[in-house]
Amino acid sequence: MKLGSLHDLFVEELKDLYNAENQLTKALPKMAKAASFEGLRTAFKDHLAETQHQVERLETIFKQLEASPKGKKCKAMMGLIEEGKEVIDADGEDAVKDAALIAAAQRVEHYEIAGYGTVRTYAELLGFEEAAKLLQETLDEEAAADEKLTEIARNINVMAQSPA
Repeated sequence: MKLGSLHDLFVEELKDLYNAENQLTKALPKMAKAASFEGLRTAFKDHLAETQHQVERLETIFKQLEASPKGKKCKAMMGLIEEGKEVIDADGEDAVKDAALIAAAQRVEHYEIAGYGTVRTYAELLGFEEAAKLLQETLDEEAAADEKLTEIARNINVMAQSPA
């Protein structure tokens, strides 16, 4: 990887996010299946559809940049997904496992929020107004997903506090 300019860094960060989102499209159905609480299961399924649109937005940006989205493996997302898999595979009370799934999912959301905030700022600095707009849309969706998980956690965490 050669980082000779902010443009180079912008493209590399977009590639990282592209790979991260594609990894997430494979992980979210597993998280939904593992969730016991219907509201959490629905939130994971809804976010899968959103994630697929986010991948499409990134592909649009790559076309505008005349760059390929391929060639980068997001190690951070691999680690976050592996931690989520540990929760899925764990034995435990349903509410406690759901609370753990929310914690794992929120770590993913916070990683994505950091990444999208960064690339949106790069796009603005580089004069890529359309890309900045698309990245802001995704950033807003990630923040909303995090807030939705927080709302769901309010109930689940109480249930997890005193499992059946």
